[in-house]
Amino acid sequence: MSSDENPQERPAEQLAALLKAAADPLRLEVLRVLARDSYGVLELVSIFELKQSSMSHHLKVLASAGLVATRREGNSIFYRRALASVDPLLGEAQRRLFISVDSLPLEPELQARLDEIQSERETASRKFFTENAGKFREQADLIASFPVYQEQVAEALLAAPVDKTGENRLALELGPGEGEFLPFLAERFDTVFALDNSPAMLETSRQLVHTKGLNNVELVLGDTRRLQELDIAAQCIVVNMVLHHTPSPAQIFSDLANSLASGGVLLVTDLCRHDQAWAQEACGDLWLGFEPQDLSQWSAEAGLEEGQSIYFALRNGFQIQIREFIKPAQA
Repeated sequence: MSSDENPQERPAEQLAALLKAAADPLRLEVLRVLARDSYGVLELVSIFELKQSSMSHHLKVLASAGLVATRREGNSIFYRRALASVDPLLGEAQRRLFISVDSLPLEPELQARLDEIQSERETASRKFFTENAGKFREQADLIASFPVYQEQVAEALLAAPVDKTGENRLALELGPGEGEFLPFLAERFDTVFALDNSPAMLETSRQLVHTKGLNNVELVLGDTRRLQELDIAAQCIVVNMVLHHTPSPAQIFSDLANSLASGGVLLVTDLCRHDQAWAQEACGDLWLGFEPQDLSQWSAEAGLEEGQSIYFALRNGFQIQIREFIKPAQA
């Protein structure tokens, strides 16, 4: 072996590192927790009630084995499950490990601490929009105001394989903001639900609905967990620049997929991954955009198929992705 060859690059060495990393119950639990969301080190410390040094060690072992990947959010580093390796041997081992890990039940105490982290994220997001509802447009303009991507979203919806002839056609918009897209939806669907967890933002939408006379729009206060209670089957669900404000994007995909009718379409517009940390404080962002494969992975886990995609850059350096996901039609 030459002196500059790294033994860790050999498949056998990589597989050995993977098996070693998996030979620890706590690390398997970490992988189980990371199945549906990404967490910072301090959040994982709280979830597993470990010292930071111990958690950092376990994460380093998992990262070295290619089982977790990192992403920087401002001054924090978040960990998520890594995508499977392109190497056939290693990739198959990773996929089988993740399948086995995902079959493990979460202990009630662990689930309770996970719920607490989600609650803290939701509270921070809701607090920001409650305190800044009157400045929504000003803050949105810092990155991408609705008019910047309105035309592209409208075109994507018109081109989407949505049933345009059936009766009782229903659409849902998650996080309507100031309600600017609601007239477009109200014109094309029999019923439109607008769901927002901020009373202040929902009131802003209510004023537009009243002014425009949108009698087929129903405003609903709550998050996606309300959808199970509403028991709707939407032909189309629209999520415009909302996902990066949500505590658990993967859970959002799952909840929305359950509320899609067979053959229904989910349209997601959001930022591509960026490193502008100021957006977290200025705009209440929880996530600094997303890699396209993040949305692909969450949609696949929710049982959705990918449709068309649009990507376009803005003059301020940000990039927007408009993604179409389809719920397979039942036989």
